[in-house]
Amino acid sequence: MPDIKSYSGSCLCGSVRYEITPPYSTFQYCHCSRCRKITGSAHASNIIMPPEQFRWTQGEALVGRFEPSDSKHFATSFCKQCGSSLPWLAKTRKALVVPAGTLDDGPDTNPERNLFWDSRASWYVFPQQLDAFETLPGKSEACRLD
Repeated sequence: MPDIKSYSGSCLCGSVRYEITPPYSTFQYCHCSRCRKITGSAHASNIIMPPEQFRWTQGEALVGRFEPSDSKHFATSFCKQCGSSLPWLAKTRKALVVPAGTLDDGPDTNPERNLFWDSRASWYVFPQQLDAFETLPGKSEACRLD
C-alpha cells in the first residue's frame, strides 16, 4: 500500500501545529469582505477539505475561534498566543478551511478559482503587474514577472 503524503502547518510562534492529508475538495482564493478582514489582505488563499483529513498535532488548547452571528458558513480560528490564522471548521461542520499560508510546505496543488470576485478590494492589482523583488527593495534587483 503506498504511503499517503500528509502536510504539516503551524502558527507563527510554532505553539500550534496541525496535519492535513489530501485529497482536497478545492483550493481557491476568496475575495469576500470577511476573508479580506481576517487575512488583512486582498484575498484569502483557502484549501477546503473534509474535516476527517485534518488533525491538531500540538497546542489545540491554544486555538481560539470566532463565529460571526450573521454568517451561514464563515468562522475563523487563530492562535491565542501570536494571533496567526489557523484552520477552521465551517459552521455547517461539513468542511474544513485551511489557510494555505499556514502550511509549512506546499500542498502540491495550485488554486483553482477566485470566489466573490465582484467583492474584491478596489485596490487589487494582479501580482504579475507589479515589480517583484528577491528581498526588500534596494537590497536586490527588481525582476518583472511578465
